[in-house]
Amino acid sequence: MSKNYYQDLGVEKGATQDEIKKAYRRLAHQHHPDKNGGDEAKFKEVNEAFQVLGDDKKRAQYDQFGSAAFENGGSPFGGSSPFGAGGFNPSGFNVNMGDMGDLGDILGGMFGFGSHNTKQRRGQDIQMDVELDFLEMVKGVTKKIRLYKHDKCTKCKGIGAEEGSKINTCQECGGQGRVQKAQRTIFGTVQSLATCAKCYGKGEVPEKSCSQCKGNGIEKIDKEIDVPIPAGISDTEGVRITGEGENPGREGKSGDLFLRIRVKQHPIFTREVNDILSTVEVPYSMLSLGGKIDVETVDGQGSLKIPSSTKPGTVFKLRGKGIPFMRSLGRGDHLITVQTKVEKNLSREQKKMIEQLRDSGL
Repeated sequence: MSKNYYQDLGVEKGATQDEIKKAYRRLAHQHHPDKNGGDEAKFKEVNEAFQVLGDDKKRAQYDQFGSAAFENGGSPFGGSSPFGAGGFNPSGFNVNMGDMGDLGDILGGMFGFGSHNTKQRRGQDIQMDVELDFLEMVKGVTKKIRLYKHDKCTKCKGIGAEEGSKINTCQECGGQGRVQKAQRTIFGTVQSLATCAKCYGKGEVPEKSCSQCKGNGIEKIDKEIDVPIPAGISDTEGVRITGEGENPGREGKSGDLFLRIRVKQHPIFTREVNDILSTVEVPYSMLSLGGKIDVETVDGQGSLKIPSSTKPGTVFKLRGKGIPFMRSLGRGDHLITVQTKVEKNLSREQKKMIEQLRDSGL
């Protein structure tokens, strides 16, 4: 079912980018799962809508094709990417005959005009969750990812032949790389071409198979790779690493590795779009008389000036101390809410002073 992203954000179809951003900030704050009464499902729905409508190119694709343009890997005709992430998601809606190779093969087999070029086999994608702490999300980090997967044989480099082995013409397909198959359909018997299972479409086979991979061109290996995670990436977004999925074997192309990001909660900070929220407790005397306090930020210790006669619940803004924007320069802000600090264990003298303030009307 097509999704209505405008309805999800509560804006009209002709809304400006400023109106879209304001609606997103309001709804993200309202439904944030870290808040009491927050709704994680609604928060993800709002975030998904903003990822599309907040980008002019994606918005144009959505207006033309609907939400199908962003399902199944970014194309309404299907794809391999399970998620889009920041600057890593597949580029928009783009279909060409290369994307429709299977359809061309079917039509070619039925009506005699298909291409005889073999389609390269592709290995399966790998999906993993990667956990970041809050500061790693803010600053960006390089994560070591350990994989246990099928990769090219280290001895034959994926060819499947023993070194120095003679390469012969495949007897199964006669060197064509494809074999003809007859298939019974409602239209009668249809002749079609299929990739040769013996030579994998190459038309050649080694006289002597690789002793390490038995001619398959792959082996199971432990592998460790360094993956840079960009600063500002959101929880549940993904990073795509091309070619680090499973290798299908001889003359095949490896799939991709998809990393879904999980950001751990921080004891002090929470995230709202690209702003950081925190709360500090300030003595009543400082709220009344003013002063300076030390506050913790993601960049280390900072200082906050409290004007006299500040009311509890007042929000102060540290500009540019928030979360980096992934698609543009700059950072969000750090919003600090001040609350009255209530002492639990008061001395007799302190209680007497507070009573005097109370009696004086303060």
